[in-house]
Amino acid sequence: MKRVILSSILMLALSASFVSCRDAADKAQSAAEQAGESMEEAGNEIKEAGEKVGEEMKEMGEEAADKVNEAGEDIKEAGDDALNKAKEAGEDIKEAGGEALDKAKATGEDIKEGAKNAAGDVKNAANKAADEAKDALNK
Repeated sequence: MKRVILSSILMLALSASFVSCRDAADKAQSAAEQAGESMEEAGNEIKEAGEKVGEEMKEMGEEAADKVNEAGEDIKEAGDDALNKAKEAGEDIKEAGGEALDKAKATGEDIKEGAKNAAGDVKNAANKAADEAKDALNK
């Protein structure tokens, strides 16, 4: 009878340990599943954060590109304005030079005319003096 009681106690102890092992295995499996779910959630959150950062970086890049384009347009406009002003100044200088040339030509013509008239007057005066001298010799 001792053996039967001892065998029964032994069987009871073994079945309790198998149940404990099964419970431990179930708990370990449950913990592993929870850890997997937590890791999956963390991965999803990291992915979402990465996508958000990517979108923000893209927006910042687009804004920077827009600013660069605007600056390029401003520089182009300033260059065009400077070129137009230089052309206008060149045209004004050309006009002023043309006017000065016309005035110089007119002055040269006036001088030429005056010299021609003076030469004619000198010639006439010399001829008159020569004629008077001939008349005075002939008398």
